[in-house]
Amino acid sequence: MDSRDQRPRDVAHRLSERSRQQTRARAQEASAWRRETFRLPRLEARAKAREWFERFPKAAYMTEIEFWQELPGDEIEFTIRRLPTAD
Repeated sequence: MDSRDQRPRDVAHRLSERSRQQTRARAQEASAWRRETFRLPRLEARAKAREWFERFPKAAYMTEIEFWQELPGDEIEFTIRRLPTAD
């Protein structure tokens, strides 16, 4: 390491960058939710939601419909979120 890497400005920059990287890593860990968005005809949307709740039970994965809306043509757009693993 040469003497230029030891200047206070350089040390401060390295520490700041390390702090930013740690903050990003913590944010990713905190947002451990898995999300998937679907846009399906109404009956298929019901079947898909039912499939998710059977595969990833709410009690274990905290599965829920996070957002949904009705679209023209009797389609439903919805986002399901769940935890990636059960304890």
